[in-house]
Amino acid sequence: MFINLNNKHRKLVVGVGSALVDILVREDDEFLLKTGAIKGGMKYVDKEFIELTIAQASKKPTMVPGGSACNTVIGIGKLGGHARFVGKNGKGKMGGFFEKNLKKNNVDPVLFTSTSFTGRVLSIITHDAQRSMLTFLGASSEIQPEEITKKCFENAAIVHIEGYLLFNEDLILAALNAAKEAGALISLDLASFTVVEESKLLLEKIVKDFVDILLANEDEALAFTGCSDEIKAVRSLSEHTLIAALKVGEQGSYISHADKIIKIKPMVTGPAIDTTGAGDLWASGFLFGLVNGYSLEKCGNLGSTCGYEVCQVVGANIPEKGWQRIKKYWRNHGKKKGVSIPEKRPE
Repeated sequence: MFINLNNKHRKLVVGVGSALVDILVREDDEFLLKTGAIKGGMKYVDKEFIELTIAQASKKPTMVPGGSACNTVIGIGKLGGHARFVGKNGKGKMGGFFEKNLKKNNVDPVLFTSTSFTGRVLSIITHDAQRSMLTFLGASSEIQPEEITKKCFENAAIVHIEGYLLFNEDLILAALNAAKEAGALISLDLASFTVVEESKLLLEKIVKDFVDILLANEDEALAFTGCSDEIKAVRSLSEHTLIAALKVGEQGSYISHADKIIKIKPMVTGPAIDTTGAGDLWASGFLFGLVNGYSLEKCGNLGSTCGYEVCQVVGANIPEKGWQRIKKYWRNHGKKKGVSIPEKRPE
């Protein structure tokens, strides 16, 4: 099954979301319970709470650039695609670290700046590979709706928006309107079941009015659609969208388009070490495939390959050897392209 984008000459994917630094620690469930974190979910805290929690950790943390949309566009950049990130970072070493790493990973940074501290996320990874997040938004939360303009998305084929922006209605609506004005398709990742539960009315409205590509895992899909059955859930996700994808971890994924559902087999050869960034990197492969005209099956397979590789390391940063394996796999399995006419998004 093939789908071409409205602007076939465009290859750029722009991510818009929170400019965050990921701080990663591996701990047990007892430590997680003490922090008050929601297992597998996300909770907002202040900077001091994160610092206190890090001080109580048994091991030194690892730091990488983060934020859901940022992870996705970095993956696209590493695949050799055209990528841009729009967000706001802050003062100090963390802000410089964030911007430097975007450029290093072939991502064009469009970063508004603040005198506040750069946002950060403490991801606590337990032995079952679940990641539970404590988030301090910092400067990333200070981005203003008027800063997000059509120019941010110039030449974009797809604008990829992280679901965490649902907590700021004016901001996400500004991003959605600017993306449409720029002629881009809009991709939305539902981010977390806690986000869906707290923002469901707004989410329903923007999916119906704006979203072309909707991405969710099984917990997020259940919270949004009320469907525990995978086929019913992905069909419900696609009711108002051009494409919907349901990611079901080691069981693979489902892609729905034009009343057809494709089952994508998982790329599984061993247990996951850490699921941080799995959905974000799945989106990297999938969206990279879309802007390059691959079939939906191939897009899903590339997404599955990227998602698998990131689960073999701690954090959302696939090492260079992992990217080499992804590219080798892709060379061996081909990149068949389609030529079909783009279909209209459901009303």
